[in-house]
Amino acid sequence: MWIKASGTWLMNAAASDIMVPVELAPLLEAVARRSPAAEKADQFTPADLNPHRLRPSIETTVHALLPQNIVVHVHCVETIAAAVQANAEALLAERLRGLDWAFVPYRRPGLPLAQGIAERLGPRTDVLVLGNHGLVVAGETVAEASLLLRRVSGLLARPSRAAPAPDVDALLRLAMGSDYRLPRAVEAHAAATDLVSCRIAASGSLYPDHVIFLGIGSVIAGPKENAAAVAARMSASGQPSPVSILFPGKGVLMRRDADAGAEAMARCLADVAARIDPAAHVNYLSPQENAELLNWDAEKYRQELNRRSGASLQ
Repeated sequence: MWIKASGTWLMNAAASDIMVPVELAPLLEAVARRSPAAEKADQFTPADLNPHRLRPSIETTVHALLPQNIVVHVHCVETIAAAVQANAEALLAERLRGLDWAFVPYRRPGLPLAQGIAERLGPRTDVLVLGNHGLVVAGETVAEASLLLRRVSGLLARPSRAAPAPDVDALLRLAMGSDYRLPRAVEAHAAATDLVSCRIAASGSLYPDHVIFLGIGSVIAGPKENAAAVAARMSASGQPSPVSILFPGKGVLMRRDADAGAEAMARCLADVAARIDPAAHVNYLSPQENAELLNWDAEKYRQELNRRSGASLQ
């Protein structure tokens, strides 16, 4: 099986050698035995086919469990907006009627998620919705998988709330004398300018990559706080300066060293929150689930690669 390398960007696949070979049979045997080795898929990588010594994706076991030739895993914002809701399975049953799909309640990516998938996977299942995580589709050909991906994301699509424009002048004033700047994507501001989205973001972590790239939950500035004051408040409580700060009604500021992954997650937060109904009951990652992600060696490795690859937008 060929899988994207950890810490690489899929958008670079046509220009860079980012795919890694994995011996499928021994990996599946490790998953079946619930062996910790399944979380270190580089142990199953033939060295002669991996000259750059790349490490397989954290999600390798997700791809390995489905029998189809092509398995695609995406963090589709349409899917996540449904998958974070307490009644996600009922919502999906209504929208995905007629498809052979399964819902997998949240488990940490890696071996725990693989075990959760194995418990829910049917013999012909070709669509998985991962709670608080994303979407997996599978097909025998690239064209088949692509068509299914478009179909599922279309069925799950819902209009996003319109958000007021950011108050850029106010944000620039709030950033003065600090290590903060405007985000690269203007769309990221909607997480703060739309007060419903801001409330949703303020209540906790919605999905793993948010925790990895932005930290636990979202940091919300007080009515009289500027960026420097927020950073000082966090420092006083023994926490690092937040990667992003939401200023309700005004917009978002990013720490100057925020890399491409953090920028993508700031945009993702706005896109997901805007698609969640104001009355929805949202499932957030628990304190234990947040801690699992922050202390996971596989994610530390991915972040280190992200830094080394020059993904920083500075």
